[in-house]
Amino acid sequence: MKTIKYIPITAMLLVLLLTSCGDTKSADDETIESAQTEENLSTGENEEVMLTAQQYEALVMKIDTLSQRNMSGYVEANGQLEVPPQNEASITAISGANVVSIEVIEGDKVMKNQVVAYLSHPSIIQIQSDYLNAYSNSRFLKQEFERQKRLYEAGVASGMNYQKATADYQASTAMVNGLEAQLRQYNINVSGVRNGTIYQRVPLRSPIEGFVQKVEVKTGQYVEPQTDLFEIVDTHHVHADLMVFEKDVDKVKKGQQVRFSVQSRPGMELIAEIYSVGQTFEQEPKAIHVHAEIENKEGDLIPGMYIQGRIQEENVETTAMPESAIAVDGDKSYVFSAQREGDDWSFVPMEVTTGEKDGDWIAIQFLKTPEANTQFAYNNAYYLMAEMQKGEAEHSH
Repeated sequence: MKTIKYIPITAMLLVLLLTSCGDTKSADDETIESAQTEENLSTGENEEVMLTAQQYEALVMKIDTLSQRNMSGYVEANGQLEVPPQNEASITAISGANVVSIEVIEGDKVMKNQVVAYLSHPSIIQIQSDYLNAYSNSRFLKQEFERQKRLYEAGVASGMNYQKATADYQASTAMVNGLEAQLRQYNINVSGVRNGTIYQRVPLRSPIEGFVQKVEVKTGQYVEPQTDLFEIVDTHHVHADLMVFEKDVDKVKKGQQVRFSVQSRPGMELIAEIYSVGQTFEQEPKAIHVHAEIENKEGDLIPGMYIQGRIQEENVETTAMPESAIAVDGDKSYVFSAQREGDDWSFVPMEVTTGEKDGDWIAIQFLKTPEANTQFAYNNAYYLMAEMQKGEAEHSH
């Protein structure tokens, strides 16, 4: 006869109880771990992402300290870069002549009074000959005038001869002065001509310092008087010339800050301050000119470049960062502080609240104030967040 063994019911209950307690403890541990992870992420403690030097360079990371930015309302305005009229110059020929040589090309930097070309023509030689003859004749008439003056004062010559000598000398002096002025316009050395030197060619000189923007002639070309031959632009005084539409005119005034970008350099922001607001409307489109002096001139800013700008309505600044520097995880936002450790970089998340948005910039407030001069990642925030979460997942296993 077989014997059947029964497990006491009390023992079965004890096994089930122990199993249930073990499961409960595991679930509780997971809850605690999740809460700790979330707490660490919000405080920025015990969480970091490490990038090697190679990863840092491959991602083209941008690191900087916090910046203050005006996040108030703004007026959108487009325009172009310009220079004041006194910083532009057109070089012309004062008389018809042939271009003997050209000394510069477009883009060259020139100093004030630097020679840009040489001209030659028989009329230029003729005026030097006329001056030399007039100068020599004037010297003779001066001697005659002084002789007649002495005779007249001594009472041995008539007043008529003295008056005639005086008139002839004054007329010759006027002619010499007139021809001398023309020679100076040609940039001809007057003293050299007086000594008998006749210059075959004359220099064209730049009236200002700047860059050659246009060369309108060729070697050997005959140019008419007052023809524009060269254009020189002094780019040191380049400024933003914006067009503000009629509906926004009352929002714009002198002293306001302008932030703008140049199409040829996407991502680079320039800052300017309005120093002049136009008082007359352009008709197409109906807008006024607003001129702003650029504060952070970087690179080659060329007049005529198209710009897109925002004129700040109020001067209230707040801490702000680019949108690419902020990562959103659920209902929370984070930025990453950055610290160099040898050749590698360490990035630690810090929770922030976000505010107004201005273009690609967003106002932020920290839950925990960072130390002064702390550096932050200005881009790739979502990549850093993904790497950190991936590290957490690997660690949990």
